[in-house]
Order: sequence, then C-alpha cells, then structure tokens
Amino acid sequence: MPLQLFSIALNPVMLNKSVHALYNQLPFMKQKTSLLSILACSAIIAFTSCKKEKDETGNTGIELVAHTDDQALFSSELNTVNSDADIVLEAFTSIVSARNQESPEYICDAAVAFDFESNPQTMTITYNNKNCRGNRSRSGVVVVAVAKGTQWGQAGASASISFRDLKVTRAGDNKSIIINGTQTYTNVSGGLLKDLSSLESITHAITSDHLSVTFDNSTTRTWQVARQHVFTYSNGIVITASGTHTEGDQANVAEWGTNRFGLTFATSTIEPVMVRQDCDFRVTGGVIKHIVAGFTATATFGLDAQGNPVSCPDGNYYFKVLYTGPGGRSIAFVYPY
Repeated sequence: MPLQLFSIALNPVMLNKSVHALYNQLPFMKQKTSLLSILACSAIIAFTSCKKEKDETGNTGIELVAHTDDQALFSSELNTVNSDADIVLEAFTSIVSARNQESPEYICDAAVAFDFESNPQTMTITYNNKNCRGNRSRSGVVVVAVAKGTQWGQAGASASISFRDLKVTRAGDNKSIIINGTQTYTNVSGGLLKDLSSLESITHAITSDHLSVTFDNSTTRTWQVARQHVFTYSNGIVITASGTHTEGDQANVAEWGTNRFGLTFATSTIEPVMVRQDCDFRVTGGVIKHIVAGFTATATFGLDAQGNPVSCPDGNYYFKVLYTGPGGRSIAFVYPY
C-alpha cells in the first residue's frame, strides 16, 4: 500500500488498482503496482522499525509510529476512493443516455448505480466487502454527486464525494478504519484522463474540512485534507502529488487534525511525490514530513541502498526516514519499497 501523498507518510499520493482499471481502458496504459500503496507500505515498515528504538525515543515516538500507520491507511484508501471517483465520473460522461444503470464491473469490489434524473446527479458506489485485491476489504457506500449539467471534463468542474460508513479492513493484520463525511473533488484544469496523452496536463484538487475517522479502538477524530494531483504524460503517465494547505508555519500540508492519541499533527510535502508509469508506476522521488507533538519524521523517496538518488533501478527503490525528537536527537533508517 503506497504512501499516497501521502498523505504520504503524507502518506503520499498513490495509484491504486481502481486507477489502474481506468488506465487499462486507455490505449497507452497498462496495469501496474499501486503507487499509493507502495508508499504507504514503505512508510509503515520504516516507522514500525522505529519501535526498536523505544528506549531512545520514548512513548511519544512510539505514538508517532502508530499515527503514521493510521495516516498511511487513511491516505491510501482516500486516494483509492478518489480513483474510483475518476472511474465513475469518466464513465458518467460516456453513458449519458443511460438511466439508473447498475454496472458492478467498473470496480472489482463494488456495484455502481447511476442516477441521471436527480439533481444533483449521483453515482453510488456500494462496496461489497470482497477482498479482490488481496490486501484489504471494503464495505459501506460512497456517493459521487455533480450538479445537473456538469461536464466533468470542463475546467473547474467539481463533484462531492460523500463517505457513508466506509469501512476498510487491512488483510495483513485485520486493522480497520471507518470514514464518514464529504470532500470536494475538483477538475481544476479540465480534461479527461483518457485523453491525457494529447493534453499538457490535468490537475485535480481534493479538499475536505471535516472527515470523521474512527479507529479500531473506537476513537473518532476529525481530519482535514488539502491535496493536488497533477497528471502529465512523458513516455507514460506521470503523477505529481503535493499538499496545498498552510498550517501555522508549515506549508504544503496535505492532511492535518488530531490523531487517535489526542495530539495535533500535520503532514506536508517538502518536495512533490512523483510516480511514473515508465518506471512501473513506482514512486520515483519526493520528500514528505510528519510533525506530531514536537516530533518530526521526514521520508525521502527515490534512493538506492546507500541513500543516493537513483533513476528507475532494476531492483528496489529505497527511502530514507529521519526521525527527530524535541531535543534534536535523531535516528535515520533506509528501507526498500
């Protein structure tokens, strides 16, 4: 599970199988590993390894590990839903003559129902708890809504994405989160992803002031989201993800709020996270930073095993995590992803 801009460890911005399903419909696309999933997984591995340093970092550091895991799961699944929204919004533009058509084949673990008569018009995604990707199952409903007459391919077109008890359960450890609330999804530049190869770029913005997140210990918190995804085409799809919010003196924040421990946090993009199709849809670079209760964790992507920048290696990429406490004491880790 990639770091998806993470939120990225921001848990950065990642591709998921739903996005790939859309890309597979395009003549220049093919299915590859989920970007966001890779990033999120990498972040989790790295920070989990920090548990060995409990004596050096203290309980707050261990809480940062747990928060990073929460953030990775939340961010990865939020981006997966955004990808599902891309699929149904682009499908919506191609079947305008249909009415209340149910099309379960669009997304492997969900049925999709289109309502063209209502205003706003809706695309209801009902997840069936099927583990079709092997890494997690989803239940609940997501409703994508657009005002009647909206043309998703036009610049400035926007949709609302409403989460209704969307429960995601990770297969590896049975950890789950439940998301409720609404976010705004905006096609800032205009254009459709199916036409990306002929366009200069496509920019999407994702914002939400109040997403409710319930963790598996029954704690419920409110998180805010502000992200931008820029799609370009250079020997394949290139996705650049970054945060767009400023919180205090921290710029380029993608997610912020209060974590399960009641501590405020902000996760930002120091350098945009980049994913390239011509590198097997892997995260090829970017730097993200978590700040939680005076502790900082910075992750740099696109490195070799020695921590040096590398261009699309045959084997693993590596990322380096620098973990710093309030006293300035730091620990560095380099891990493959």
